[in-house]
Amino acid sequence: MLEFVPGQRWYSLAEPELGLGTVLRTAPRSVQVVYTQSGVIRHYATASAPLERARFQAGDRIVAAGESRSVEQVIEQDGLYFYLCGGEPLPETALDDRQAAGRPEDRLVAARVGSNRHFRLRLNTLQARAQARARPSWGLESARIQLLPHQLGVVAGALAQPTPRVLLADEVGLGKTIEAGLILARLIASGRAERVLILVPEPLVVQWFVELRRRFQLNFAVYDEERVASIEASGSSENPFLDDQWVLTELGFLTASSKRREQLTSAGWDLIIVDEAHHLAWDPEEASPQYQLVEQLALTTPSLILLTATPEQLGRSGHFARLRLLDPDRYSDLQHFVAESEQFQAVSQAASELLGDDPLSPASEKHLATILGDDREAIGHIEQLPDPAAKEALLDALIDRHGTGRVMFRNRRESVGGFPGREPVAVHLPSPGHDPALAARLIEEFDRDLQPPDLSPAFNAAETEDVPPAVTILTHDPRFAWLLQLIEQLDDHKLVLICRSRAKVELLEAALRIKASVRVARFHEGLSLAQRDRNAAYFAQNDGARVLLCSEIGSEGRNFQFAHHLILWDLPADPDLLEQRIGRLDRIGQSETIKIHYCVLADTAQAALARWLEEGLDAFRSSPPDGRELYHQFGPRTVEVARAIARGKSGSHQHLEQLIADSRTRHEQLSEQIRSGRDRLLELATRRDHGGSELIAALDGIDHDPLQDGYVQQLFEHFGIDVEELGLRRVRLDPEYVNNNAFPGLKDGPETITFDRYEALGRDDLGFVRLDHPLVMGAQELLLSSEDGGAAFVIDSSLPSRSVLLEAVFVLETIAPRGVDVGRFLPSTPIRVLVDSRRERRQHEVDPAAESRSDERPADLARLRKVLNTLVPALRDEAATMADQDAAELIADARARASEELSRARERLSALRRVNPNVRESELTQVDEQREALDQALSGARVRLDAVRLIASPDIMQLAARN
Repeated sequence: MLEFVPGQRWYSLAEPELGLGTVLRTAPRSVQVVYTQSGVIRHYATASAPLERARFQAGDRIVAAGESRSVEQVIEQDGLYFYLCGGEPLPETALDDRQAAGRPEDRLVAARVGSNRHFRLRLNTLQARAQARARPSWGLESARIQLLPHQLGVVAGALAQPTPRVLLADEVGLGKTIEAGLILARLIASGRAERVLILVPEPLVVQWFVELRRRFQLNFAVYDEERVASIEASGSSENPFLDDQWVLTELGFLTASSKRREQLTSAGWDLIIVDEAHHLAWDPEEASPQYQLVEQLALTTPSLILLTATPEQLGRSGHFARLRLLDPDRYSDLQHFVAESEQFQAVSQAASELLGDDPLSPASEKHLATILGDDREAIGHIEQLPDPAAKEALLDALIDRHGTGRVMFRNRRESVGGFPGREPVAVHLPSPGHDPALAARLIEEFDRDLQPPDLSPAFNAAETEDVPPAVTILTHDPRFAWLLQLIEQLDDHKLVLICRSRAKVELLEAALRIKASVRVARFHEGLSLAQRDRNAAYFAQNDGARVLLCSEIGSEGRNFQFAHHLILWDLPADPDLLEQRIGRLDRIGQSETIKIHYCVLADTAQAALARWLEEGLDAFRSSPPDGRELYHQFGPRTVEVARAIARGKSGSHQHLEQLIADSRTRHEQLSEQIRSGRDRLLELATRRDHGGSELIAALDGIDHDPLQDGYVQQLFEHFGIDVEELGLRRVRLDPEYVNNNAFPGLKDGPETITFDRYEALGRDDLGFVRLDHPLVMGAQELLLSSEDGGAAFVIDSSLPSRSVLLEAVFVLETIAPRGVDVGRFLPSTPIRVLVDSRRERRQHEVDPAAESRSDERPADLARLRKVLNTLVPALRDEAATMADQDAAELIADARARASEELSRARERLSALRRVNPNVRESELTQVDEQREALDQALSGARVRLDAVRLIASPDIMQLAARN
């Protein structure tokens, strides 16, 4: 086991780009190392720390206080090294953090070499990692998503900001969660966010957890009061929110305790995501505890993403409150914001006219002249109307000036397109009045469905009956007979049935097993995520299950747009929950009209609820954006009227008619309010190409790169993973004979993966693998932190007699502060140099057949020890000089590209700031700071020798034997 002492200097084998680290503190089983140059602290288990001690020998050159010195002698005292330089002892704590590491040439000189196959894999890994890291799509490549322009456009627009602070307000079903997840994934992958907090309503915690894990391979820790209390009790941390870097939680238990609020806000975060942000209540006189907590967090967190589907037209103060969280300096006065918004409504009307064929109205022309001010070029375009180019130029000018166009993104289903219709298919059965027991069960079920779902199973483990009584009762329910008939009628269709609870799923499955010969799959919260994946895959197969039985919670985060028939066994009173159910099928990619089947009995609470949803809200055929507002206003009254009808109270049917009429009237008012307040400029700004097309091109190119598939398989096979091809771009990974216990993943046994995006979208049980997948990145780090491939020897018969080449693979690395995304300009880049015995640079590729022969019959390199001792150091020094020359060119190119890109970004921001007060001064400052930090990091890039290989002609071994 490695011995650690505070002050010792160590290199990370897994992350050599961090520079030289210092042991900060030690514990019996762990060690804490600080990498000052990178501003990073790492915690390692002492038994498996991927670290290498920095120890320099006499003759080596070391750097301290920016000065290079030659080591004369090494002294060890109390576990620390002291280097005698010029007669004065220099403690290792004084070594420069940029001190170069690693000596693979020592292994070559000592004849301690590995296989050429490993050398080739190491070189391929360095090259593949550098190419991938420089792509704009890095961090998004293994995301299980469709390449949709409207989503990737929003992602690119948000990521263009140094620290994104944005409001994602797409309409329901367009993928706000996916957009937020992609922004999150890229910020994490690029190092711009390490500590992330996601705040969601309690019912959405599971949905977010599943979505993050299944779609983005991000494993968030779910925090609740029980977990926080457990961490505190263990004594592992003073602040429980420091135990994990990525935290997913809900606001309820946090706002209930001042202690928890203090812990959360003092934990420090790089990025916060808040879903359903319209629930954060605020008005000028008072803000809710939830709003106050988010506001406090937002003031100290660089990046903030708010998600809401509620349009701003339903409440200017609420919309202002959300924008105020993003930029409190810009949005500090509600009245000023309202006045400004009214001005932009007129401009939005002008934009609508510019998009149409009719001439610009005098009123709109006047408004345009007012907002364009002294911009003579833009004013000139008005005079050139109706020229199409003038229209485009005017629209661009208006978008640049739009108040919230840079902090808010809103896509509409109408503009995105691709959504088929929705058709409710209702069946009304006779009243249960003749069966009091049935009527009582339906009232009880209605009341139970209004409560949070019961998570307990349907059957008690102690029950021994072949057919539990509850199942027998269900089989006599008239709705069950309807269900059997429907399954028979739709015998060639996939059917998704959603009901309120796990218990209902289990009862329905048991009843169908008795009464119907149909293949059924279950999907509820009592199943593990892996089992849900397998069941979903079984349902997706052509010869798999025909019916998928889902509970409310269990189906969250899963989409089945390949199915066209949705069966609602019961109905939720909340229109948002109904939309969530329908949204499992009503997604982009749905190819047919969705049939929504439900069955109710006359004179029951369920029948009254169905009428309110259908006739009052039109909630089955459309996605009402005002559903939440209508539920808050009419929900309690609906429940009261439904119960009255079920109990046969006098006048209850008249009350239902009035309720429906009132709801319909209010729905029409709100719908008109939304239509009239539609912000066309915001929609146009959202649809601008912020770089989304570049992302799509990069992702599409990777999708069609078969070489990547082969490399990944070779990487896995290197660690003993058995890779079995199952079909086109699909393989099974079996870790039974894995040769390294530290291999990252496959702990639960074999896993099937695919390299095909579209197969992955249809098969949740398959892993979707790209180079930024945690499994691949972990394997790469494991390889590069080992000696595998670091030194090799090959006999190449294609070389002239008495030829020797040294192949040296250097890595050009930058050390940058946290958050500086230097990798997009200069990732850790391999530099390959071949130098011959005359110290001249050569171009040569070793024949793979020669590599195989040398690996099959390894030469006794120890016979060349004397030659190696003389030759290798001299050739290494020559190769290093050549690598430095290559590195200087790469650095200069990277600095030029970084300077050009950031200069353009600053010029663009400066121009926008002159016409759009929504551009913060801090954004310009951030660009300046980023440009300076990038240039400093790039200027300080250094070359490190990573691997060496000696290439010799066949006669070299014979000559060595004679000597």
